[in-house]
Amino acid sequence: MTDRPTAATPADRDLPPIDTTVPHTSRIYDYLLGGHDHFEVDRRTAEHAFAAYPGGVEGARADARANRAFLGRVVRFLAGECGLRQFLDIGTGIPNDDNTHAVALEVAPDARIVYVDNDPIVLSHAHALLGRGDGSTAYVQGDLRRPDEILERAAATLDLGKPVGLVLVGILHVIAEADRPHECVARLVDALAPGSYVAISHIVDRADEGDIRLLAERLNERMRDNYPATPRSPEDIRRFFDGLELVEPGLVPVPEWRPDGGAATRGRRATAILGGVARKP
Repeated sequence: MTDRPTAATPADRDLPPIDTTVPHTSRIYDYLLGGHDHFEVDRRTAEHAFAAYPGGVEGARADARANRAFLGRVVRFLAGECGLRQFLDIGTGIPNDDNTHAVALEVAPDARIVYVDNDPIVLSHAHALLGRGDGSTAYVQGDLRRPDEILERAAATLDLGKPVGLVLVGILHVIAEADRPHECVARLVDALAPGSYVAISHIVDRADEGDIRLLAERLNERMRDNYPATPRSPEDIRRFFDGLELVEPGLVPVPEWRPDGGAATRGRRATAILGGVARKP
């Protein structure tokens, strides 16, 4: 972990207990990334469900790493080329040394970051590993489906009257259509100042290999009912950027978004994760 300090909000100090009998997306993602913060139920669910992913479990691991690399390139772009100094990362996952705060603060030491997650294990790790208190980074317990609560809590650290980088990497595909995710994103974007940016990555509902729908079904057999795996079409993913100006190269497979060295490494298997960044005019 980085030595950068973080702050926790009072609302997060009394966290609900961690249920080790039910798999959670943050811990499954940590398992795919090769982390250590997961339980047997998460590993079994991942092995069962991602057998249907393009390239199987190893393909899912490769795409999880590609998604995390996409996050790093996005944050470097926003903090560097775009000059952003504020980031709101929703659905952060278990903190690591390549998360948004580490990349942003390396590029811009005066950056401020707010992480939002609803998994108790994520928040407990954030407090234990990063709680050192100068206020540059804050963690709050929140739910993307309640955007007004997120905005209220984020305003304790961020100045929402100035541009913000809204990071929604790997979160929207666990928000069901019944929860109106497009409206929730639109509400968040509406509260941001002009010149803000939105970064999204999302599992697509079809791929050249594997069976994404079977993957979703297997995950939903075992996951919490209120966070169902919800792959979407490229057209539906693009709708999250309505009213915004997509930056080049647009909505593309995550390894192809501004790859380091300027050329994407193309393997024999295409990723099932699309990503893009857009600016609020």
